[in-house]
Amino acid sequence: MVKEMKTEAKVSVGIEALWKALAKDVASVTPKVIPNLVKNVEVTEGDGGIGTIFLFNFGSDVSKMSYQKEKIVELDEAVHKIGLHVIEGGHLNFGFSSYKTTFQLTPIQEEETMVSVEVTYESQVEDSSMPSKTAKSVLAFIRSLECYLLNGAI
Repeated sequence: MVKEMKTEAKVSVGIEALWKALAKDVASVTPKVIPNLVKNVEVTEGDGGIGTIFLFNFGSDVSKMSYQKEKIVELDEAVHKIGLHVIEGGHLNFGFSSYKTTFQLTPIQEEETMVSVEVTYESQVEDSSMPSKTAKSVLAFIRSLECYLLNGAI
């Protein structure tokens, strides 16, 4: 049975700059924003559109996981929505048969954006604390990305 967890955060960054960093430049931006968690990101297949596969190599602060491959399975630039599905490693090594994180950006004001995050998953294990940890980690990443962008990094 598919389960879901949702969370959201309001950030003080315009939607276009946030979308560019999150959907277009994720491979180069992520290691700069959270280097202790993500050592590097490689595009192993694709051009940034649906079907693109990223290899996230985790840093020293991530225990029990060394990498995770994620595939863009949903991408709608008109509504600023992107969905990444884990296809290898990471969460799949911990009893999850399916794990997807979807980001939806909604403009509030010129320099303010609501980031809605939905984690959908299927698991054979009873301990499902990982999705809530993912949601917290994603919010921490969004906050770090906000700081990075506000400091004129892009």
